[in-house]
Amino acid sequence: MTTIAEDAVTLRPAIPSDANTVARIWYEGWRDGHLGNVPDALVVARTEASFYERAAERVGDTVVAVVEGEVVGFVMVVDDEVEQVYLSNHRRGSGIAGFLLGEAERLVAANGHERAWLAVAPGNGRARKFYERQGWVDDGLFEYMAGGAAEPIPVPCQRYVKRVGGGVR
Repeated sequence: MTTIAEDAVTLRPAIPSDANTVARIWYEGWRDGHLGNVPDALVVARTEASFYERAAERVGDTVVAVVEGEVVGFVMVVDDEVEQVYLSNHRRGSGIAGFLLGEAERLVAANGHERAWLAVAPGNGRARKFYERQGWVDDGLFEYMAGGAAEPIPVPCQRYVKRVGGGVR
């Protein structure tokens, strides 16, 4: 994949009509990085339909990357957590994920936080290498409580952190 110039990528807040595209990207990317790396209970809970439901519910937390009129990736940020970072399979390796992560860091700082954090499945080596190349530091293993249908599902994850601003929180 050829690296794409930053000025060829538009980052903007998601709108409701983006939800289906976000869901498709999220579902495909989640399966790539999580199958075999998370508890079976989470795999069962993460049906394809669940990604469409959650993407529609999370439009307000989402920033999308657009190239030539096509939504090709997204990030979701809540408070100091970078909850999701996903890119279309055909755009991986293009540099767009770095632009999205940079926007997520900016949003965390704008929320008044000094450090951003995110959770990564320990076996998701591709994502872990990406975050490390972007200056994120592995802060150790912890149990992430992922949303389930009836109750949260504990998922062993690596916590990655990065200083993003001079916030007070």
